[in-house]
Amino acid sequence: MKKMTSLKCLNANQLKFLALFFMLLDHMWATIIPGNQWLTNIGRMAFPIFAFQIVEGFYHTSNFKRYAQRLFLFALISEIPFNLFLTGSFIYPFHQNVMFTLLLGLLVIKVLDTARREKTWQRGLLALVTLIALSLLATLTMVDYGGMGVLTIVAFYLFRGFPGAWLGQLVSLVCLNVVFFQGLSIPLTIFGWTYDFPTQGFAVFSLIFIWLYNGQKGSRNPGLQWVAYWFYPIHLLILYALFYWR
Repeated sequence: MKKMTSLKCLNANQLKFLALFFMLLDHMWATIIPGNQWLTNIGRMAFPIFAFQIVEGFYHTSNFKRYAQRLFLFALISEIPFNLFLTGSFIYPFHQNVMFTLLLGLLVIKVLDTARREKTWQRGLLALVTLIALSLLATLTMVDYGGMGVLTIVAFYLFRGFPGAWLGQLVSLVCLNVVFFQGLSIPLTIFGWTYDFPTQGFAVFSLIFIWLYNGQKGSRNPGLQWVAYWFYPIHLLILYALFYWR
């Protein structure tokens, strides 16, 4: 047990900046360094780490309302940079940025947590309806990762603190990213047989880093939190400028 604990070497800040780095690689592949498939393969690991940290943030925040408002604010701030990055246009209604996905997931787990604590059928029904409704909303409004993104956050919430949580997390990510997700794929040859492996399947490898999380926050410098939030819209604008103005 002591040996396993010693392997948990990543605090929350380190995990967050690792996810930001993975995201940057993916977005560089989409803009200024196209054709380097390995960049987006690595980048697939970013979202599950962000999803995991939304759950950790939910449990550790002292003010849920302020936490949700902060996500909503940066979702709004990031939308034009995201549109520019994605299409070169200020307005693009057919794909919304990932901050909205994280916010919807946070709202779902808030309702689920209330139902878990109060244990009434009314709360349970409300939680189920909320889960279905916000997952559908994420898909219909075309936020990044859609309903799959919301369900990823829910999966990390449901298995948090349970014995064998690693297995539930593994099965959930395999189902969501390999079985159900439709997107780019690469040929993968195993024992002479060639399969089309979905690029999103590389998201499963994010669990390696998540399992190294030691439960500690790391530096409590409030500036680090704001760096992480501002990094998202700013790096999108920089990549847009480098791509469209070169």
